Amino acid sequence: MSISPTLARHGAVPAEGPDAGVAWHYGDPTAEQRALEAGRAVVDQSHLGVVTVTGPDRLSWLNSLCTQEVAALAPGVSTEIMILSPQGRIEHVAGLIDDGTTAWLLTESAPALATFLDRMRFMLRVEVDDATRAWAAIGEAVSRPAADGEPVTWVDPWPRIAAGGTTYAASPADHPGATRAWRLVLVPRDSLADEIQARLDAGWTLAGTWATEAIRIAAHRPRAAAEIDATTLPHELDWLRTAVHLHKGCYRGQETVAKVHNVGRPPRRLTLLHLDGSSHEIPAAGADVLGRDGAVVGHVTSAARHHELGPIALAVLKRSVDPSMTLTVPTDGGPVAAAQELIVNADGFSADRPPKVGPTMKGLLMGKGCAADGGDLPD
Repeated sequence: MSISPTLARHGAVPAEGPDAGVAWHYGDPTAEQRALEAGRAVVDQSHLGVVTVTGPDRLSWLNSLCTQEVAALAPGVSTEIMILSPQGRIEHVAGLIDDGTTAWLLTESAPALATFLDRMRFMLRVEVDDATRAWAAIGEAVSRPAADGEPVTWVDPWPRIAAGGTTYAASPADHPGATRAWRLVLVPRDSLADEIQARLDAGWTLAGTWATEAIRIAAHRPRAAAEIDATTLPHELDWLRTAVHLHKGCYRGQETVAKVHNVGRPPRRLTLLHLDGSSHEIPAAGADVLGRDGAVVGHVTSAARHHELGPIALAVLKRSVDPSMTLTVPTDGGPVAAAQELIVNADGFSADRPPKVGPTMKGLLMGKGCAADGGDLPD
């Protein structure tokens, strides 16, 4: 973990957990959220990892490994990829942008991702490097990609449904994340302080991760370091929007992605919880979520106090939980009531789930499977 120079600024309060190394806030998190939403704040995101892939085979090679279609990714176009286990569980997530010579992957698991990719090079013309020590990210509430001559910039595609993607949203229209602008600008790590100061000199303010997390949670945006555990499927988090192409070629975990989408249902669902604001307690990540009878029905993955919505959280719940049920989250200050706002719909079907097939179509539902997953899919 690298300690950012912004932590030396007056009023800086260090973040903890996955955001350790940068500032949680600088003394006024409410004002910082408002400035960020207004597009006039800069956020130190130097705790994120950067992995680079170079060589003429880089995009076709990444395409064979990841969930997204990137073989013909044009320079300057931002996308999002996942590396799955053979069972379709999420192992790595990265924002990807190519500048014409280098593929840049922004991720929260840089050492492990770089190690995995390096093991998969075989005889291809690619080189993998964990470049986190050399490069740092700056966050801005801007949706514009980099112009000619500007640094490499990844623009968050959320919540746009990319080509080949789909949504499990309960309400596909009017997504609350549609107004959230966010991009990460890559700068040399030794010039991080100067780059931030230049933005402050231009009239921007500093915001911490309290602000980014509150806005992210309100936008239903999943995060690898928060919402993922050892069994997470992309469908459970509505992450087929931006990171999964359902019609591309073979990749590890493809069989599970196709089976859940075509004939199955994800066992859990991501939900936004509106927490009782009469308590000053915010539940910790990992806190149990209890049903009406006191049984554990899920767990909190992220929580924050939003400047308009009040205390909110993301939670992964059993799909069978009644969406109208008021839930309870234990905290150090006592139980807190939580009302659900559906993110992933309770029936577990995507917006374009294929219709049920008749008996004459047996065996034709998904066609040939992926050799990397063990051959043909079952009938």
